[in-house]
Amino acid sequence: MQPRLDLRLSQRLIMTPQLQQAIKLLQLSRLELQEALTQQLEENPLLEEGSSELEDPETEAGTSEEGQDTGTVKRDEEDAAGEAGGDETSREELTGAWDEYFDDDRRWGDVEAPRNGRDELPSLEQTMTKTASLEDHLVWQLALAPLDRAEHDIGRSIIGNLDEDGYLRTPLEELASASGVSLAQATHVLKVIQGFDPVGVAARDLPECLLAQIEHLGLGGSLVEAIIRHHLVDLEHKRYPAIAKALGVPMDAVLHAIKIIEGLEPKPGRPFFASDNHPIIPDVYVFKSDGQWVVRLNDDGMPRFRINSYYRRFLAGKRDPTDATRAFLDEKLRSAQWLIRSIDQRNKTIVRVVESIVKAQEPFFEHGIQYLKPMVLRDVAEDVSMHESTISRVTSNKYVHCTQGIFELKFFFTTSIARSQEGLSELSSVAVREMIRKMVEEEDSNRPLKDQEIVARLKAQNVVLARRTVAKYRMELNIPSASRRKRVC
Repeated sequence: MQPRLDLRLSQRLIMTPQLQQAIKLLQLSRLELQEALTQQLEENPLLEEGSSELEDPETEAGTSEEGQDTGTVKRDEEDAAGEAGGDETSREELTGAWDEYFDDDRRWGDVEAPRNGRDELPSLEQTMTKTASLEDHLVWQLALAPLDRAEHDIGRSIIGNLDEDGYLRTPLEELASASGVSLAQATHVLKVIQGFDPVGVAARDLPECLLAQIEHLGLGGSLVEAIIRHHLVDLEHKRYPAIAKALGVPMDAVLHAIKIIEGLEPKPGRPFFASDNHPIIPDVYVFKSDGQWVVRLNDDGMPRFRINSYYRRFLAGKRDPTDATRAFLDEKLRSAQWLIRSIDQRNKTIVRVVESIVKAQEPFFEHGIQYLKPMVLRDVAEDVSMHESTISRVTSNKYVHCTQGIFELKFFFTTSIARSQEGLSELSSVAVREMIRKMVEEEDSNRPLKDQEIVARLKAQNVVLARRTVAKYRMELNIPSASRRKRVC
């Protein structure tokens, strides 16, 4: 066999850097997209923010380099000349009015203080109030407590090791050893801190927290204390007759004591714990106009890019830059054009996908969550002629605002629940969860529905589910069991 050369032609898909960038932009959330575009704006000198009304469409699309240098440059020069030839008199009057406004600033007090050019007012962030944390609140009280220096040190250590609920999870022995004090001193300081506001803070478990609060209320040695010390498990499962029998007291006394326990705070640090709730800004708005559902992209706050006019004139000018400079600018120009096209393609893809979802889930947008239909990614992919992976990227971390509320696009893709009667359409698992939630909401609190009873009621509505599936859905809805939902009057 002799070696020889063969020439073969074949086609294959290659992930170019531009295609990788387009895919990456497609799956980014709104906040991640803003950060990515800001980074591109800093790295690429040919990109700048500008209003789309002032820019030539061909420039934004990047389809023609010559088209970018005709018309747009003239408009920029005309706008600059128009601004320079404005009314100087009105400009001076406006400047003077603003000077008087700032001179009359009253943030210094009732009496105006003398001002000079070097004085600066505090920023808005510096004048805003700040909520005190649990640690700050306790340290302030610790400074007022009659304790010596060593006890103050162990007190700061105890306060610093509290969790967000106000509990001390670290063993007291470790804190005492680290602070160089005896366990008796640490226990004494802990008792002092547990008497701080909020009462019950620095407790090591739930009974200790509740006992500190009832002692503060003057209920030490009462029936309330006995229930907390010995019958918390029965109280959790609402076995009130067992508590009354074990303590030898009437049921009315037990119910009265339970009312007091329900008024206690099991998490003393809760009022001081401020969770950072980040507001959700929807990517798409869906609303009805003239009887038709309209999908509108939310581009508020998103930067709009265009090619910098100076570099366009520089590349189209008569001066011939060096090869390295032209190669650099050409590369940045292609990158800027591709980025603008990728953003436009991303926006169009999102709108197409949401329009397909609205078309398939129109009963939901009209009437609510109980009319949500089962749907998978393949349904939308076939409707818009895209791959399922593309639909998955589009619907990740994207939110839609409609009359029913704000929902993630992934919310509309749910599994189906078969109906027992032929001819009836399948139900979405989310709709079934809503049915279970309404059943529990409308139940008799003295006789709550058990899981098997919920199964029977669903079967009466031609929905067949196993008891364990109902229990799973109930737990996902954070609904306790029937024994814990029962209310004893």
